[in-house]
Amino acid sequence: MEYTDRILEYFKEITGIPRESGNEERMREYLIRFAHTRGLECRTDSVGNVCIVKEAAPGKENVSTLVLQGHQDMVCEKTAGSTHNFLTDPIDYVIEEGWMIARETTLGADDGIGVAAMLMILGSELPTGKIECVFTTSEETGMDGAFGMQKGFFTGKTLINLDSEDEGQLFIGCAGGVDTTATFAFNNEALNDDFKVLKVSITNGLGGHSGDEIDKGRMNAVKALSTFLASEDGHGLQLVSIDGGNKPNAIPRECTAVIAVPDADATSSRFEAFSKALANEYADTDPDVEFGIVPAYSESPAVCAQVTSAFLKAMAACPHGVIAMSRDIEGLVETSTNLASVKMAGDGKIVVVTSQRSSVTTSREEIAKAVADCFRIGGAVVEHHSEYPGWKPNPDSPILRACVSSYRKLFGREPQVKAIHAGLECGLFEEKFGGLDMISFGPTLRGVHAPGERLDLASLERFTAHLIDVITNCN
Repeated sequence: MEYTDRILEYFKEITGIPRESGNEERMREYLIRFAHTRGLECRTDSVGNVCIVKEAAPGKENVSTLVLQGHQDMVCEKTAGSTHNFLTDPIDYVIEEGWMIARETTLGADDGIGVAAMLMILGSELPTGKIECVFTTSEETGMDGAFGMQKGFFTGKTLINLDSEDEGQLFIGCAGGVDTTATFAFNNEALNDDFKVLKVSITNGLGGHSGDEIDKGRMNAVKALSTFLASEDGHGLQLVSIDGGNKPNAIPRECTAVIAVPDADATSSRFEAFSKALANEYADTDPDVEFGIVPAYSESPAVCAQVTSAFLKAMAACPHGVIAMSRDIEGLVETSTNLASVKMAGDGKIVVVTSQRSSVTTSREEIAKAVADCFRIGGAVVEHHSEYPGWKPNPDSPILRACVSSYRKLFGREPQVKAIHAGLECGLFEEKFGGLDMISFGPTLRGVHAPGERLDLASLERFTAHLIDVITNCN
């Protein structure tokens, strides 16, 4: 319990540090200060990665160096009514019924709890061999830190990634991914004087992690609202604006559009019928989703009719969700795509961001091309970016054997050995540096990448015991 409490205290400190991807300066300063006040070796690199070294305890000098790794940044999502400022405000959370829960935002336990576990180990007197704790930057937006890391930044050949979200599960493989962005350029046209302006919205969906939770069947608010708007195109709709989703790796929970229509009552009636059908369809996965259509006012012109029609048809045609399940590992999503966000760029452009994942490279390339083709046919300019490799499982891994043996000894049951349909930096480390023996595990998190993200404290206790047993007995 003592070590678990220490991890939790470090994590509480971390929740007070702004660390959105790309804004990790204060987190990096915190880590450097932590190392210096304890006299620990600390090195950084040009992309902001930090490595803090704990030298071997007496008698452990001949134990091979072990690398622990996690990322400094967090996904910053909040509810529509939240006034939280991720650049300045600490995360507001509660602890109740065995969970640590963020109130109106993401909690940042992904991967703040992994970072906190490393800090506990660095600050402890646990009898371990030499440990290198590696804290990477901007993992959530493209694995920038891992991409920019140079060989030699860490020296160990055995690596434990602490960025997983299901205690009792040991991960030895992950999907690779790529983001696909489509940009529609448009001219403006005046609103029809006889049309009525409406604000249409789908809000308060559950959302979640676009990899780990893509198979949960949750509503995609961007996809849903775009489907309705596309069905209204034949009724003379004019599109003034549309805004939904935020991050490529989060299932969008909310989407809002301002439209002008010739018959507001008829449009409202059709949206009510659409909403009722959708609410029934997602009653189990998104019970609190809200639909709205209200009169609005706009001085802005509309998107020209030709681009509106092409854009809405492309959005309706764009796939979202699970594309294929693995034939090798039961229950594992093999390939998926996330229609992540749509924004008006303010300079006559609509920007759509999507994300594709697969544990099979050719399948990832195929679904990324299919998504790109949907938008290119509609006249958009499309680019692929932020590509990262998958991590091929090694069932004969020595660190896997050690972790399985430890878990069995501590808890009297077998852990699950799995691959994950999400991106972990392990795949990139293997591609860049090679020769690494790796595994990933962590405590149980729920609602990752969505407001209300929560950490299971009982699982944190088991995770702590398992991690300590592994690092103190690992040879």
